[in-house]
Amino acid sequence: MRSKGFTLVEILVVVVIVAIMVSLAVLSIGVTGRDSQLDEESRRIEGLVGLLHERALFEGRDFGLRIEPSAYEFVVYEPRRERWMPLDQEHEFRRRNLPKGLSFQLELDSQIVVIKDLDRAVASDKARPGPQLAIAASGEGTPFRLTLLRDGTQAKASVQGDALGKLTRTSSDQREKRT
Repeated sequence: MRSKGFTLVEILVVVVIVAIMVSLAVLSIGVTGRDSQLDEESRRIEGLVGLLHERALFEGRDFGLRIEPSAYEFVVYEPRRERWMPLDQEHEFRRRNLPKGLSFQLELDSQIVVIKDLDRAVASDKARPGPQLAIAASGEGTPFRLTLLRDGTQAKASVQGDALGKLTRTSSDQREKRT
């Protein structure tokens, strides 16, 4: 009669499986403090704003970035209509909602700006506010620091732009240097 227990091989297989699962969980969380969603979104914003700076120079048009607490959209100034219009027709510049758990903090002139939601049901095209960040046809832009924050944690990544359109990005695993 055979006893009803586990063999050493069965126990080792279970230990190896548990070790693999734990290592995958640790890698997905990120031991280094890196938040891949924050970094991906900050890279996207940096790239799109940089592309609009080049496009403003090339086309001689004014562009902007309208920021809400958990979304953003790119706009273009239409002089004939005398208002800012969304760039919805172009896929890369469409309105984007941040992934769940992320939000924005905007600084202009080293002052944190209160960002409000735009009520799309009420706001007509004329009633919509202009962008917080403008990119002029000359290539000059609004100096800013746009920080992406992970709710409930200290994780953050930021994109910073100067008046001449030079952009820098701080990823979620880098400490910010204050000067």
